[in-house]
Amino acid sequence: MTAPLLEARGVEVAIGGTPILHGADLTLEPGRLVAVVGPNGAGKSTLVRAVAGLQKLAAGSVRWNGTEVGRLRGRKLARTRAFVPQRARVPAGVTVRQAVGIGRAPHVGALQRPTRKDRDAVQSALERTSVDELAGRQMTTLSGGELQRVQVAVALAQEAPVLIADEPTSHLDLGATADMARLLRRLAGDGLGVVLVVHDLALAAAVADEVVVMAGGRSVATGAADVVLDAERLRDVWKVRAALEHDADGRTALRVDWLGELPSHAPLG
Repeated sequence: MTAPLLEARGVEVAIGGTPILHGADLTLEPGRLVAVVGPNGAGKSTLVRAVAGLQKLAAGSVRWNGTEVGRLRGRKLARTRAFVPQRARVPAGVTVRQAVGIGRAPHVGALQRPTRKDRDAVQSALERTSVDELAGRQMTTLSGGELQRVQVAVALAQEAPVLIADEPTSHLDLGATADMARLLRRLAGDGLGVVLVVHDLALAAAVADEVVVMAGGRSVATGAADVVLDAERLRDVWKVRAALEHDADGRTALRVDWLGELPSHAPLG
């Protein structure tokens, strides 16, 4: 059997001497979208930064195609996974096409000029994210939704088999969030492995093939959304009475008892 694109087991991370992750697991196969969810401070972003090779591990293992992440550096790592951060820096005086061209850095040598293949990869990334009409615009003139799609385009230009997106919808309105959801689902459908950190549980349930629930620095459940986001786990992890629902048309909703209090005997996670 071939190794998964990504296999992380027992990941532990400490930052500034403070333990953040205490044992987290994550597996990704080609063409699958895995959503990482959990309350604030659960360790979601730390986990994806660790598997992406951006955060040092204190313990555990992260393997990309069977190779330990510590053995992947520089261009080799960039060709393995593309990472879209929560708050990417928006450079002044740079057009959308130029920004997406930066994604070709793993393939273009320091003293080399972009080739036809590089230009084609940039154009393909612009078109796949529906930002080709914005190619001549300055990055600083973009809306939040446009900017996030451009950041995904930068990642796609790397031509890595995995895209990791850390809360790409956190500052977007409803329409832009739906656009991003459709884009990420479409990319997974094209065969890309996608890891999505997201707060919106209804969105996670709608787009993900698998959901990883984080709490207290650990992955406490992994599986289909309907299984791992049941009423008991929503109560234990998020401390609310809530239920995930789907209708016949594919719409997903999270019904929450916003003002109700949990009974005093309810578990605290």
